[in-house]
Parts: sequence; structure tokens; C-alpha cells
Amino acid sequence: MARGIAPRRPAKTGRHERAKISSLGKPSKTTGPTGPSQAGGLRPSAARKGYNPLASERVREILARLDQLYPEATCALTHRSAWELLVATILSAQSTDANVNRMTPDLFRKYPTVADFAALTPEQLEPDVRSTGFFRNKSKSVVGAAKMIVSEYCGQVPDDMGRLLTLPGVARKTANVVLGTWFRKANGVVVDTHVTRISRRLELTKNTDAPKIEQDLIKVIPQDKWILFAHQIIWHGRKLCIARRPKCVDCPLENICHAADKTWSTVEIHKGAKA
Repeated sequence: MARGIAPRRPAKTGRHERAKISSLGKPSKTTGPTGPSQAGGLRPSAARKGYNPLASERVREILARLDQLYPEATCALTHRSAWELLVATILSAQSTDANVNRMTPDLFRKYPTVADFAALTPEQLEPDVRSTGFFRNKSKSVVGAAKMIVSEYCGQVPDDMGRLLTLPGVARKTANVVLGTWFRKANGVVVDTHVTRISRRLELTKNTDAPKIEQDLIKVIPQDKWILFAHQIIWHGRKLCIARRPKCVDCPLENICHAADKTWSTVEIHKGAKA
């Protein structure tokens, strides 16, 4: 955990402590909340008075705490080129990055170039990617993308959203991963299951559809943070804000999070903040 951020612990009585709030909706100095600053919770009686989950001050506070927690967050998929990242991202759907990283070294040794993949049939690739699940569809996507890159783009992975979306198996999430991680282009925000879940818990969106969530995040997150924000949220989803039982007691964002499925809270729970 980042230096200077100490997790809050439950009271010995077993009861959840409640932060005392000033008239501005910030914890008073007597509560001593942890974290980079004291922006956060609201009393039950003040929960809907002046509370705006999308307020610029609150969004800046979320970003500041994520920066302290994960200052160097980046894509967890192992890759050495735009093509390897594209393949790994396609294979990671409905799988884990750890699982993909276990099998891609052998895959890329066996087929070192885009042209090697383009020379295959999907059926030939299937045994090599079986462990990632949905291997038939993924094989079709990878081989189809390779063939198009060789025939349409001179063997080079396109570096713009429009052309990336023409490739088989590539939707905005995959395109944003490649553009942001490899080309350092902030065309959008990567929205995976972690980003979906945590953005809803933090009340940055009420949508469940990835394209709509992305548009909501684009409106409130500064563009120069789009790439890093997604990586930080993904890391946060793996380390603390896990799906079934989030580790709220250890989370430095706890006192600015009102999620309905929190496991421990010092602030009011909002029923609409659902993962």
C-alpha cells in the first residue's frame, strides 16, 4: 500500500463508526479520516442535500487517491509489440490476464509474426488458445485480424480507432487497450468488468452497458487521465474492490464511497450505488 495511506479499522465494539460532517459536507477534524484529504461522506440526514457524485472536487479526490495507490499502474498483459498486445487482449475476454500471460509466450514463440498468424486457419490455432476459453471464436478473431492487418494495413497494427474497429474481434475495449497502452493515445476509457463494477460503486455512472459507461466516464475524467485511470481502476478491482466481498476496511477510498454492497462503512450507503 502506498506510503502515507493507512487503512481504517473497525471499532472494537463492532459498530461502524460514522464520520462527523461539517456544514460543507466534509468530515470534521475530530474524525481524523485517512487518505490524501478529508473530502467524503455525508450524514444520513444530508445524504441528498447538495451531494453530487460527479462534482469536480469529488472526482479530483478519487483520482488523487488512485494516484497515491497506483502511481505506475499499466496493462498487466505481457506483450512486446502492438500485435502481441492486440492478440493478448482478444484472448483475455472471459479469461484472466494471468491465464493469458501463461500461454502467450509459447504462442508467440510458435508464431513470431503477424504473417505467421495470417497463414493459419482458425482450426489450426484452436489448440494453442484452448485454455483461454471460447477458443473457437477467439481463434477466428485472431486469425481474421492477422489476415486483415497483412492485406489491408501492410502488416502493421493500425494506430487509430476507426481502423482498429474494422478488425475481427476488436470492439472499443480492445481498441482502447491497444491505443492507450502501446500507442499512448487517449481516444477513450477502457471499460472492462472491473471498471464497470467500480465506476458504478463510486457513482460515476448508473449505466450497465460498456459504451454508455465509457461516455459517462469521458465526461467527468480529464482526458489526460483516461489511460491511467482505467489501469488504476483495474488494479484496484483486483487488489481491494473485488466483486463479491470488497475489502472496504483496507480501502483508502472508503470514506468517499457510498456503494450499496460495501462490507464496512463510515458513511451513508446509497441504494443506487450498485455494482
